Amino acid sequence: MTSTQLRMPVQRPATKPFRYDVAVVGLGYVGLPTALALRAAGRRVVGMEISTDRVAEIRTGDADLLPSDRSRLLDALEDDDAFRLTADPAESATARIVLVCVPTPIDHHLAPDLDALRAACRSVVERAVPGQTLVLTSTTYVGCTRDFLVEPLRRRGLEAGKDVYVAFAPERIDPGNERHVQKQVPRVVGGVSAECVQRTTELLEGCASYVHPVSSVEAAELTKLYENTFRAVNISMANEFADISRGLGLDITEVIDAAATKPYGFMPFYPGPGVGGHCIPCDPHYLLWQLRADRVTSPLIETAMTQVAARPGRVVQRLVEVLAAGGKALGNAKVLVVGVAYKPGVADVRESPALEIIDRMRDAGASVSFTDDLVESILVRGGRMRSVRASAAEWDAVLVHTLHPGVDHGWLAEAPILLDTTYRLQKIAHRSVL
Repeated sequence: MTSTQLRMPVQRPATKPFRYDVAVVGLGYVGLPTALALRAAGRRVVGMEISTDRVAEIRTGDADLLPSDRSRLLDALEDDDAFRLTADPAESATARIVLVCVPTPIDHHLAPDLDALRAACRSVVERAVPGQTLVLTSTTYVGCTRDFLVEPLRRRGLEAGKDVYVAFAPERIDPGNERHVQKQVPRVVGGVSAECVQRTTELLEGCASYVHPVSSVEAAELTKLYENTFRAVNISMANEFADISRGLGLDITEVIDAAATKPYGFMPFYPGPGVGGHCIPCDPHYLLWQLRADRVTSPLIETAMTQVAARPGRVVQRLVEVLAAGGKALGNAKVLVVGVAYKPGVADVRESPALEIIDRMRDAGASVSFTDDLVESILVRGGRMRSVRASAAEWDAVLVHTLHPGVDHGWLAEAPILLDTTYRLQKIAHRSVL
């Protein structure tokens, strides 16, 4: 199906007017910025969130957002007619278009945890009315849009593409990164019909650089899985090259920066203590889970994800080696972890390698604390830990996990033993790397 065919006008059924242009179901790190971008584009938005704590956080303006989005939030909260927050699932029926933006994590067995997505889709379908457009944005397996939206609608007597319009438009949010704001990022849309694509495109083109249509919801679903699996595989390779470089006595950052001068055929990925957040540690497992069910192997992806999962353990192993070289055992060492967020510039610790690293060090008998200017506390095995004052004086070793921008890290040069898992502290002569 060509781009022109996807946008061909189709006769629309008569529908009643909707109070809102769009309902955003789930106001997490994807849903809230999306709702704010749509409101800034002139849409009337109702934001739906089942967590009352999250709603309270948003109402007080304390949500973790880019400065530009925080300003949008404060403006939106003053405009009750065009932006409203609710925990009432019935409100989805009041919007012309419904975007489902709920988390799709994995469980302890690395299998998809679809409970939140299944519940959100069930609620939306139960309240769907003719003329609505339902758009799934959460990363998921190929075929999920049909399983969770199209088929349940059919069982209600509503035909997707005729009575209710259904599409998949994967989110492309880069938390904490002002360089990749939504307005400057293209969106991909796959629909059940040309009209589904057109309606979704009309909504999203106001908060994206442009909309790229594909031939089906399945093509859009696999597009998202390909994007994040690509990143996981390349990060795994960067970590492997970091180990190779250390063995050869070379600086991996220098090597990558040099390779990145090539203007074609290369994209720089940098090593670190592991991968965190909602996407890279999780999304490839949705694909692997589906492939296993179909008895299809993917050895490259499987190996990459195994290496990704093993990286935090490698960090602890390397700290044992560095401490031993200084005549100290991890079991009786005092260790400070610098930065526990999964990436610089955010307060998000979901799937952060720091959590596993801290647990492993404590299991080995170490006394562990952390300092993070953006994260006040974390939950680890054994209870909650709170951030402490940054200082090198009282620690046997300092393990650098995340370096937030705008924070003074000059004191790290005074650390007796410094393990730099970010590979960014080249100016500190006595630092060790993974």
